[in-house]
Amino acid sequence: MTSEAKRFIQGHTSVVPSVGVVLGSGLGAFADELTARTEIPYGDIPGWPHSTAVGHAGKLVVGRLGDLDVAVMAGRAHLYEGYTMREATYGVRVLQSIGVRSMVFTNAAGGINLALERGGLVLISDHINLQGTNPLVGPNDDSLGPRFPDMSEAYSCAYRAIAKAVAAELGITVGEGVYAAMLGPSYETPAEIRYLRTIGADVVGMSTVPEVIVANHMGMKCLGISCVTNMAAGILPQKINHEEVLETGAMVRDTLVRFLKALLPRLSA
Repeated sequence: MTSEAKRFIQGHTSVVPSVGVVLGSGLGAFADELTARTEIPYGDIPGWPHSTAVGHAGKLVVGRLGDLDVAVMAGRAHLYEGYTMREATYGVRVLQSIGVRSMVFTNAAGGINLALERGGLVLISDHINLQGTNPLVGPNDDSLGPRFPDMSEAYSCAYRAIAKAVAAELGITVGEGVYAAMLGPSYETPAEIRYLRTIGADVVGMSTVPEVIVANHMGMKCLGISCVTNMAAGILPQKINHEEVLETGAMVRDTLVRFLKALLPRLSA
């Protein structure tokens, strides 16, 4: 099915992207920065799952950022929407097939580390998969990657170093930490957050990890950026809601756009 999607996309644009970006909840504004762009609704691409989550535009945007050809997934599919691991990672497989070799994954996340604040950006250094399954379960396609891919550097150290340098040049404060992936869609309980902190998680969300596993399987280099859209359950004396997540995404929109515009050309070098 990815071959059909590849032919469809290539039939709509002559741009050959080398860098791909996945935009999380409320973080879709960056796609509008591309010039000479082609926007394709996910529903038009063979095999591509629709985005049903609020705050996810549900379209592939292919265009140029200066001299760089970029593919942007404005929204993603989540397991909590009822999609399988194969469906949730389909977009990354397709992007690799059309030429993407470097991936930047963004997401909205809850802050577990007490040093974090709402609206902060965190570079993901590692992850903990608590979603109960893995996108590589089942027969392996040896043409895509090995049966047992190494995950000791799932998030490129070199890319994180570049991201830190770019952030410093722009005067943007970025943290670094471990991302825990939960199934959702319910937010975590205070007891679960205490557990996650105990096992070393700094932020928590419901996405990204399956995509990163698949990207590593295919030999792509990855960078992960979490936007702390809320403090996790039990940290503040208030309840959590998705409106707060979207509100914070809008609040940090300009900062994230400025960061990505300066960062992506450095990743393609």
